[in-house]
Amino acid sequence: MGRYLLRRLLLLLPVTWGVSTLVFLLIHLTPGDPVEVMLGETALPAAREALRQSLRLDRPLPEQYLHFLHGLVTGDLGTSLFSREPVFARLLQALPATAELAVAGLGVALMIAVPLGTVAAVRRGSGLDHGSRFVALLGVSVPNFVLAPLLILAFAIELNWLPVSGRGGLGHLILPALTLGMAFAGILSRMVRASLLEVLGQEYIRAARAKGLSEGRVILRHGLTASLIPVITIVGLQFGALLSGAIITETIFAWPGLGRLTLQAIQARDYPLVQGCVLVISFGYVLVNTATDLLYAYADPRIRYD
Repeated sequence: MGRYLLRRLLLLLPVTWGVSTLVFLLIHLTPGDPVEVMLGETALPAAREALRQSLRLDRPLPEQYLHFLHGLVTGDLGTSLFSREPVFARLLQALPATAELAVAGLGVALMIAVPLGTVAAVRRGSGLDHGSRFVALLGVSVPNFVLAPLLILAFAIELNWLPVSGRGGLGHLILPALTLGMAFAGILSRMVRASLLEVLGQEYIRAARAKGLSEGRVILRHGLTASLIPVITIVGLQFGALLSGAIITETIFAWPGLGRLTLQAIQARDYPLVQGCVLVISFGYVLVNTATDLLYAYADPRIRYD
């Protein structure tokens, strides 16, 4: 396990470098003059030149790239044009809120999907199975920008149980987490069902039943554990999507996270802050995928020797 872990961590370095380079090229090679976009067409030439020099856009592209890599290593991603604060500090302020919301959304999805998918697999073809399919289809079909206002109308305005916006205690987290988790739960429940059905047809499951083990232990201990690999894949991919897909949810609920900060940076034409937000979201995907590979090895030891 130690060698496998070391190998995966070493592979993380070139992947991180490649992602950083891709973000740099996408930002810098986009058609149009970023200075003109940020300041507008009516800006004075002196103001344009001053901003161009502060962003080092007057330097050759290779020199800009080296400066970008140096700043990335040292934690200097520039200064926000809107707030005049260091970009790295703004990102550190917003990242915990996004991580909290993503973990809560994932928790909601798992609490709904795993029991729902397990029951659907065990009671295949029954009313419970068809009901779980309807719930999954509903969760996938209703987008965040529709589900979020419905939850606000029901639980915040009509029932007055939960706050509408902001980040505070547990009450502030419930509605955004439900909004993020419901769509993920629909996808995950079908994956749990399909994977568990495949496992329950294996020979060792029949052997466990023949030994006299209880049905609950056969399903939970042998069936559900063995069906984790495809489920871990979906969880890993979707958790990365939660980090970036929280933009709409964070905006609706005024949640002070990375998604809302990205939208504010785009609206304010804050070039350095947009670049920093895209970098953090990209790194989030890379780290989540690496963690998924490590969970593979833990769930199925055979992967370590491939």
